[in-house]
Amino acid sequence: MITAGDEVETVLAGLAQHGVGRGDLVAITVAPGVGVGLSAGTGEWSAASSDVVARIETALRPRWVWWSSDTAVRLAADGIAAGTCWDLSAVHRLLFGGWPADPGRVWAALHDLALDAIPATGQLDLLADAGEDGGDAHSVTRPDSYLRPEWASGGWARSPDRLARWAATALAAAHLQHRRLRELDVGGDPVATARSESAAELLCTELVAAGLPVDRAGAEQIIASTVGPRPADEDEARRQRRSRDRAVLGHVSGADEVDLRNPAQVKAMLAGIGFDLPDTRSWRLEPFRGAHPVIGPLLDWRKAERVSTTYGYTWLDRHVGSDGRLRGAWSGSDGAAGRMTAQAGLHNLPAELRPAVVAAPGHVLVRADLGQIEPRILALVSKDAALAHASADDDLYAPVAARLSVERSVAKIAVLAAMYGQTSGAAGEALRGMESAYRVAMQYLRTAHESGSAGRDVRTHGGRLVRMPALPLGLDEAGVRSARASRARFARNAVVQGAAAEFFKMWAVTVRARAAALDAHIVLCLHDELLVHAPEDRGSDVDRLLRDCLEETGRRWQPERVAVRFVADISCVRRWSDAKGA
Repeated sequence: MITAGDEVETVLAGLAQHGVGRGDLVAITVAPGVGVGLSAGTGEWSAASSDVVARIETALRPRWVWWSSDTAVRLAADGIAAGTCWDLSAVHRLLFGGWPADPGRVWAALHDLALDAIPATGQLDLLADAGEDGGDAHSVTRPDSYLRPEWASGGWARSPDRLARWAATALAAAHLQHRRLRELDVGGDPVATARSESAAELLCTELVAAGLPVDRAGAEQIIASTVGPRPADEDEARRQRRSRDRAVLGHVSGADEVDLRNPAQVKAMLAGIGFDLPDTRSWRLEPFRGAHPVIGPLLDWRKAERVSTTYGYTWLDRHVGSDGRLRGAWSGSDGAAGRMTAQAGLHNLPAELRPAVVAAPGHVLVRADLGQIEPRILALVSKDAALAHASADDDLYAPVAARLSVERSVAKIAVLAAMYGQTSGAAGEALRGMESAYRVAMQYLRTAHESGSAGRDVRTHGGRLVRMPALPLGLDEAGVRSARASRARFARNAVVQGAAAEFFKMWAVTVRARAAALDAHIVLCLHDELLVHAPEDRGSDVDRLLRDCLEETGRRWQPERVAVRFVADISCVRRWSDAKGA
């Protein structure tokens, strides 16, 4: 049905006729210059203006269904902020693993069609879309059930009628995803995970739009103090690099021609002065600081080089806008275990530059960092009562150490080694204690380990499929053993890290939904850390909100009342670097 006249009232009446209320699915497509397409129940509508979307959001608060978060970006361009959504791409990655999630792939996977046979646009395909394949040329799908490539590649935006039918196709895909999720046999609630994963993609669009507040002048001063003043041209930049190099090489006789950017040459230089090391990584060199005059300057050079090449003046000019906001692309999933990712250095900002992340005047940054999240998640997903009991402590490793009769530092190594599959070194003895003290958790990890070794994909507590890579061709027997061991360690960690990522995102999107009432907004999601930008007089309110949302997320994740406690370090500061542990 295509509306005319008073579009808004017609669509609202149609939605009411289909019984659409708060949280119900309403599919939407948006094409600038063409309009919007909508579908709910068995109804389809189109409208020339996005005003109808704003009215529906205000009146009904539905769960919007879209193919990807690009729709949220288009709505935001019209000043419309969606509250909740069902993101078909995000849910596809949850259900089927990996990264690619275009409409053709989403549809084919849900209909058990061969992914390597998805039709692509081209001359033959255009003929098929004209009806040469024996099907209805106006249908979204072909007789073989694949989406018509002409539709999937953008042809859905050619007319209002197509917008409505494309929305109806999205709604059908959402219902199929719901069915698949309900069929999963995992410890958590995959439908709830899909909702939070979708909301995380929505949060990502908001993070891109808002940006991270940065004192641009302060950032430039930090860069200058590390690598020198802004060079006037490339010749001056080369002179600065040579000067930084000489400050290191001058401590080693005959090393003038060593390229410090070549690890092999640096390794040979160090070997020549008595440091025969397997590699030249900073963590390996740090214990030798002071043992020779070159080690300290080399480590300092490494920091300066990173700032110069990755976070220098070019980075500042490219990614920090005139409004003092650092912006980069965000994704709610890395395509593997499901951690959020960001570009433009947002996930790798050096500690040296954190003092430049400063709240706007009249505002504060409220930083919350989840404490020991992965072992607490392990206790929850494995349902290990003994490890869950340890989580009642602010410091989970202390009761573990008491139970194993070892020092806290050894207990920490043992817990981390269990999750990361390390069996040698200092962890070995303590791991044997873990096997008897926390049998349920260790069996959970062992099951994942065995699946990974055998090449079987694993699923997280929330339902994410984590695919195991195939063994490389041409390996000898030792190579096969090594590759299987590596794959086993990956699977062992993925079921914990992936579940931790799901928990973090559920916490983050809960904060997102509640913080708006305080005029506060998330500006950074960094692994297990949230940074919220808030009015100065609301800082304590945001602190309480973060704690309340963490408790709520914990309760939602523990339907069987496994008593796992989650904790967070929370600081209210002006500069990110002033936060505890930052």
